Amino acid sequence: MAGVNEMQSTKRRLARGAGGLLALASLAVAARAEVFPLPPEGDDVIGSVAVIQSVAEDTFVDIARRHGLGYTELRRANPDVDPWLPGAGTRIVLPTRFVLPDAPRRGVVLNLPEYRLYYYPPAVDGKPRTVHTYPISIGRMDWETPLGSTRVTAKAERPTWYPPASIRAEHAADGDPLPGVVPPGPDNPLGNHALRLGLPGYLIHGTNRPAGVGMRVTHGCIRMFPEDIAVLFGMLPVGTPVNIVNQPIKFGWEQEQLFVEAHEVLARVAPDATEAADTEVEGVAADERAPADAETTVAAAEDDALTVMTRAFVAATASREAVADWAAMEAAVDEARGIPTAVGTPAPEAAPEFLTVME
Repeated sequence: MAGVNEMQSTKRRLARGAGGLLALASLAVAARAEVFPLPPEGDDVIGSVAVIQSVAEDTFVDIARRHGLGYTELRRANPDVDPWLPGAGTRIVLPTRFVLPDAPRRGVVLNLPEYRLYYYPPAVDGKPRTVHTYPISIGRMDWETPLGSTRVTAKAERPTWYPPASIRAEHAADGDPLPGVVPPGPDNPLGNHALRLGLPGYLIHGTNRPAGVGMRVTHGCIRMFPEDIAVLFGMLPVGTPVNIVNQPIKFGWEQEQLFVEAHEVLARVAPDATEAADTEVEGVAADERAPADAETTVAAAEDDALTVMTRAFVAATASREAVADWAAMEAAVDEARGIPTAVGTPAPEAAPEFLTVME
């Protein structure tokens, strides 16, 4: 519950200081997706951790956006730094090293506990493959982003938003009534680009409130920085596969070392299919929705972090046994800083029985 309470507190601070934060977050920025060579089969780690020094006027919202990160991942990597007043000259760790999710390396993979999207462009003859990664916002605990395999079914520039009755009722209760139709423009929460998914009512889209990217704040859709969704929108064709996974603890190999990257386990409930389908009807009128084509799965109450860790370790070492430092693994999971940590090496191969020396 600590993570939920922090998120709620963060939302309140964002609301109180929205004018200032949005002014800071809306400074001209270039798209800062991290683009890496795709490692060979059997290797899973990309990028490197960096360290910078903050300047007096910085907040984590500013630093995260400048470096292709989201608020939550920067906060977890720097737990002892005040995210709103880090101060001039403060050492800030940038968690820009990643273990790739345990999922097919094609299309889009969204790992919800990591607040991160991975895109694997198709192979092009004569060119090495790459992987692009971006920070994202995900659905609140009462408006969860569903899990499963789907695809991009449509693309829209300058989309119109048709808020469903449930979201209009929520806004009305907060004294912020919504119209039935929100046209393109600065008041449209979808921003300027939207990718419709085969999950009815769900989108990957931009935002008019970039300060919230990297948090658990949406009504179920995936929210991106405006500059990031503009680039992704141009790269993704309709039909691109999208895999939404829940992997808070990831193991992966880099040559002769096994790494673990640990994030907080998401508290999740299990909405039924009707509730999930009506989470957000954004960018299209209700009668224009695409039929569901996803093999959806929604996690029920999650296991504890050590159980999740053990399960992920077994999967990562099924075909390549490891000698593991369990104390280091448990410490990484307990800290949940989202930074890959070396925790093992390949197990020595046993001598074949037929080579046993007989006296």
